[in-house]
Amino acid sequence: MFAAAQARRGNGRGTLLFVDEIHRFNKAQQDGFLPHMEDGTILLVGATTENPSFELNAALLSRAQVLVLHRLDADALAALLTRAESETGPLPLTGDARAQIIAMADGDGRVLLNLAEQVAGWDAAAPVDAAALATRLNARAAQYDKTGDQHYNLISALHKSVRGSDPDAALYWLARMLAGGEDPRFLARRITRMAVEDIGLADPQAQGLCLGAWQVYERLGSPEGELALAQAVIYLALAPKSNAAYRAFSAATTAAKKTGSLPPPKHILNAPTRLMKDQGYGAGYAYDHDTEEGFSGQHYFPEGMDRQVFYTPVERGFEREMGKRLAWFARLREEAGEA
Repeated sequence: MFAAAQARRGNGRGTLLFVDEIHRFNKAQQDGFLPHMEDGTILLVGATTENPSFELNAALLSRAQVLVLHRLDADALAALLTRAESETGPLPLTGDARAQIIAMADGDGRVLLNLAEQVAGWDAAAPVDAAALATRLNARAAQYDKTGDQHYNLISALHKSVRGSDPDAALYWLARMLAGGEDPRFLARRITRMAVEDIGLADPQAQGLCLGAWQVYERLGSPEGELALAQAVIYLALAPKSNAAYRAFSAATTAAKKTGSLPPPKHILNAPTRLMKDQGYGAGYAYDHDTEEGFSGQHYFPEGMDRQVFYTPVERGFEREMGKRLAWFARLREEAGEA
């Protein structure tokens, strides 16, 4: 990796070791730095475009101070452009063109300097306006990492915009991801997940609409099929929201893990053999369709386990009706003698 012996200085001071793209080192290779950091042989400075929480191992990260470098804003880029002009001379740009070249840099000072260097080499008889600049310089592609932080940050922004009932913000993040080259099938899957998690039974049509949009995309492809995904996003953003089913299933999963292998009560078990009948399988089962209300109110949880309430619908959308049905069944259950 490096010559540790050569890194030791006669004056006892460690050597500054700069590692660019340190995330490209695997976890075992990263461990190789640790003893030399601890004994002062090196002062390690690593640069990465990835999230160090995920890309650096815990031992290395615990010995490091993390400094986050943010994208430059327009004022900072304008100051950088002015400093560049102190070396190249004034650039032949109108005011609008200067604003446009700053926008084309998209927060990256290196890109701005490269663009300025190109403009400085032009032999322009008059200042170049924004329209002419656009024809002579290629706009920088928007930064988007389809596997890194931006991938997860932008899908989180899309999901939370839908959950927050803001269709315009949701469309913006959808467009950002598509423009960055995100796989529309990944977006179709996540949009359908939003319908299941955040809309749920408040609007039972939402899930089917998302599946339909997914199918439309599969048949039309890009770019035509992307409109179906956009329509699904708008629908979800404006739909009534409920995570009641999501929470109910999570609670039921927790209860299932805690109760282990408790068997169902015998009265709801089938008894296809004489031995099973003799053991009480199916004894006392009430066929719900034979009751006046189509509801027997029997106990369906394991024997020895009290009846649980996992699902509590919200008072929004179709779940209002679900709440009414639950209340009706609860009243019939009480009348049948089961609280």
